[in-house]
Amino acid sequence: MAMKIIHVALLASIKYFFTLPYAMIIGLEYKQAVIAVLIGGIGGFLFFFYLSKRLIFLTKYIRPFLCKIVPSPIKIRYHAFCERKTEVSKKTRIFSKKNRFFVRLRKNYGFWGIIVATPILLTIPVGAFLANKYYSQRRHIVLYMILSIIAWAGVLSGLVHIFPKIFF
Repeated sequence: MAMKIIHVALLASIKYFFTLPYAMIIGLEYKQAVIAVLIGGIGGFLFFFYLSKRLIFLTKYIRPFLCKIVPSPIKIRYHAFCERKTEVSKKTRIFSKKNRFFVRLRKNYGFWGIIVATPILLTIPVGAFLANKYYSQRRHIVLYMILSIIAWAGVLSGLVHIFPKIFF
């Protein structure tokens, strides 16, 4: 039983939306499933939020140092990594549908769009990265995201109770 709870918590830290029905399908009790989903969602967000903070720091401050010490054959192969931002921004960028979706989400809905959409439309790691990249200066971003995860758990558990035949 403990392995099922750990499995559900790890799954909730990546893809939150499908985890509660999955937990019910594999045989967890309702309370155990909700607690495992909440722990996984909140823990996954905190992990990926602080991990993305470190990764953004590394790419911002360590990149010039790495480009100086990297041997020239590697530097030639990965030349875009060592170019400055001004040089990269002059090139025409190619956007995929997913990138356009993220840009549209940020432009049209902003901070609250990322907060609300992270557990359902985006995955927890992507939402944590976007929140950290664009809104890390906001004071209560972690609190708002945790409240969003809890609220979506309530909505999903309500849907599981109202429409049990859809999920099972």
